[in-house]
Amino acid sequence: MTTLASGTDTLTRDALTVLQPGFAGTSAPDWLLRRLGEGLASVGLFGRNIASPGQLASLTAQLRAERDDVLVAIDEEGGDVTRLEVRTGSSFPGNHALGAVDDADLTRQVAFELGRRLAACGVDFNWAPSADVNSNPGNPVIGVRSFGADPDLVARHTAAYVTGLQAAGVAACTKHFPGHGDTAVDSHLALPRIAVDPTVLAERELAPFRAAIAAGSRAVMSAHILVPALDPDRPATLSRRILTDLLRGELGYDGLIVTDGMEMQAIAGTYGIEHGSVLAIAAGADAICVGGGLADDETVRRLRDALVAAVRAGDLPEERLADAAERVRALARWTASAAASASADRGGAHTDIGLVAARRALRRTPAAPFTPLTAAPYVAALTPVANIAVGDETPWGVAAELTRLLPGTETGSFAGEDAGHAALIAAGERRIVAVVRDEHRHPWMTAALDTLLAARPDTVVVEMGVPQAPPRGALHLATHGAARVCGRAAAEIIAGA
Repeated sequence: MTTLASGTDTLTRDALTVLQPGFAGTSAPDWLLRRLGEGLASVGLFGRNIASPGQLASLTAQLRAERDDVLVAIDEEGGDVTRLEVRTGSSFPGNHALGAVDDADLTRQVAFELGRRLAACGVDFNWAPSADVNSNPGNPVIGVRSFGADPDLVARHTAAYVTGLQAAGVAACTKHFPGHGDTAVDSHLALPRIAVDPTVLAERELAPFRAAIAAGSRAVMSAHILVPALDPDRPATLSRRILTDLLRGELGYDGLIVTDGMEMQAIAGTYGIEHGSVLAIAAGADAICVGGGLADDETVRRLRDALVAAVRAGDLPEERLADAAERVRALARWTASAAASASADRGGAHTDIGLVAARRALRRTPAAPFTPLTAAPYVAALTPVANIAVGDETPWGVAAELTRLLPGTETGSFAGEDAGHAALIAAGERRIVAVVRDEHRHPWMTAALDTLLAARPDTVVVEMGVPQAPPRGALHLATHGAARVCGRAAAEIIAGA
């Protein structure tokens, strides 16, 4: 193992060990390498850090040259939330598409291939899968990131995903405990509240986490949500009742507990990241995720110093911090052994399994024969504001794939109350393909489709979000996600490829 800087005392090393920070750029900055030498044991990667698989492999090699047992984590769910393919769109459909197919072995194969690609780039810890039951169709942040609204379906696919990912040597991190599916607020922006009774929580929210634990999930990520039935005072990330009494005690979980991003407003706007981090470790969390928004050495220093000061002031037991740090090191040991044992299996790659899954997830209405387009259409993307987890830098839709199949395809993005009229003017005489995302959540989108279909009833509609609105149009395709492969599957139907 790497020799740590001799001037770093045990308490400071432990405080650094429990942090999972991010950074800017496609190579490791000097401050990050220095912190690895002082005890930092994990690094989180985001889209801004990745330009290509080769560059990512060089980056992870650079990190491991400084500390050979560093955990390299990433937020790679596949589907709408991709960092590995942030600039092109994912080669894998997301959870909702996999849940729509409902073939657990397919989910396992997709997770294994995704894990294989991560491992090949030197990534050994994935903040996935989402085990949230999307029971609230208006949920602004989960949606297609969930396998679905049925707890049993979500449970079996969560277990399959964990199994597949970890078979590739990459640690799974099942999230967002105790369940973020029944929220109407995005925890990036404010503190959501789930006001249901304990029986509903046990039967609905907790079922997928039980399955993940039984499947051996090496990590669980906490949610920044207030669940009064479990703890009326503190959000799950900061709640001893939820992290220690429920997750560790009742559910018998013994792996790593990592927080969701501490700079999210549900925590940063109510407790602050320093105090919030101290409370999280005291409550039973083992690792502090920070870096999606705050990605500098000053953030690492502030959190390190806050944890050290809390121990010295008696506000955080030193044994709790030491236990958390040891759980981080234990996960690093597991990833090292898992990577060695998985390497022999990686030769059996099924590189197009994502496209296979996307095609199987496609739902077409009506099911009657459709005459494919032969002339280049106009693609009108009715575009909502992307949630922060997804981000707005990843392309989505069907235009790129239709352009490949029908050269000359044109496209435009429309939003707001005049979107339908603007799209009609832009399309001219071309056949229209209207692409929507969660029509049921956006009244302006419904109105725009009304306008398009009234004027042009031969319009093809592609729903790339959660298909809750009634299917309509000459052909309605529900892709159950907006990954690049989902767009390709839809384009193949439209163009008869």
